[in-house]
Amino acid sequence: MLGQPHDQVMAYFAHPFPAIVAALMIVVGLMHFKTGIQMVIEDYVHGLAREYAIILTTCLSYGAAAVGLFAIAKIAL
Repeated sequence: MLGQPHDQVMAYFAHPFPAIVAALMIVVGLMHFKTGIQMVIEDYVHGLAREYAIILTTCLSYGAAAVGLFAIAKIAL
């Protein structure tokens, strides 16, 4: 839907299948980001900063997933 007008994008994601696929891509992509960045943090950050960085990126991942799912749900419903 990249480059399509707003009306066409809204109509496309109003159907269940594209909305479900988009929601799954958001969840899988952000959980992949969470585990990947956590491995990087564990390798390169030490001490208390490691714990704070892991907590911050975990919250960021879940927050971004929630916002993405809310946006898809708002379009689809």
